[in-house]
Amino acid sequence: MPDTDRLIAPAASSDDQALDRAMRPRSLADYIGQPIVREQMEIFIGAARARDEALDHTLIFGPPGLGKTTLAHILAHEMGVNLRQTSGPVLEKPGDLAALLTNLDAGDLLFVDEIHRLSPVVEEVLYPAMEDFQLDIMIGDGPAARSIKLDLPAFTLVGATTRAGLLTSPLRDRFGIVQRLEYYSAADLALILRRSAGILAVDSDAEGLREIARRSRGTPRIANRLLRRVRDYTQMKADGRINRVVADQALGMLQVDQQGFDHMDRRLLSAVIEKFAGGPVGVESLAAAIGEERGTIEDVLEPFLIQQGYLMRTPKGRVATLAAYRHFGLPESVSTGVSAGASAARAHGDLFTGQTTDPGETDAKGDYGN
Repeated sequence: MPDTDRLIAPAASSDDQALDRAMRPRSLADYIGQPIVREQMEIFIGAARARDEALDHTLIFGPPGLGKTTLAHILAHEMGVNLRQTSGPVLEKPGDLAALLTNLDAGDLLFVDEIHRLSPVVEEVLYPAMEDFQLDIMIGDGPAARSIKLDLPAFTLVGATTRAGLLTSPLRDRFGIVQRLEYYSAADLALILRRSAGILAVDSDAEGLREIARRSRGTPRIANRLLRRVRDYTQMKADGRINRVVADQALGMLQVDQQGFDHMDRRLLSAVIEKFAGGPVGVESLAAAIGEERGTIEDVLEPFLIQQGYLMRTPKGRVATLAAYRHFGLPESVSTGVSAGASAARAHGDLFTGQTTDPGETDAKGDYGN
């Protein structure tokens, strides 16, 4: 469940989408971060071009805001082909997919965002298209209906998802290349911000950009959004130049702290600590306590807190870590229940597996935002 109202939401707002296009790198040479992905794709693209073949079908997954769409555009540019873009929810019926596939030229790249949300009937049509470059179409109705096969030009399907665990096995197995995007380091984000500052003509120094990068939750989209808001602050409250002091003041005004937490992150951690003695607490109880929907907690709030080690998901529920207590300035003596809660959780299963046995919860292995 995207929450684009938050300043540090990884999902794209309408403003983000327009600026993302303006600041998007066009080639792998300009692509910052993700060194393993970059090296592998350079090899795969080079080999495909040398053989004069279409790039193999590619699945890109990872948390929102890390550049899955950007990478798809880069792949099309590097291959020298056209890119057609759509999303899983838009393809409601087989005819929608057939219209796209029959208009592709040889080698073209079809990018399907949120591919895990394809309907089963559309997905069935996609299988022979991916595997054999053929399209099965039903002509007529009732007893007179018959199936015909249309040959398609060799094309590349690039699917993007934040929920790889929701892909069906037949679909997942048809991707010859699978790339997982990781959160970015602060150093890589600072390089991205330097490039963005140049494009936006923002006057800044290295320390100021590093301060923004440290609070960007490892996500380029958030980093670029914070850069624009800090730019606004420095134009109105400072001399127009972003340095470390100005960046710190601006981000403080925006309620983004040193760890990149905003008021919603702090409210969730505070509830676990103060209302549930540090946990474990089930997601439904936690949702009721902070007045948020379960989906918002699972898809928006939890992933970063778990990844940073402030929250644990255990078989018995959510548990605040010692780092969470320290973040609020609470003494470790107050957090003795954390050790007991974590020990009890370990007795019922491993921590950080992405699995849970809370009533109504599903296996989130391989998913982001779950």
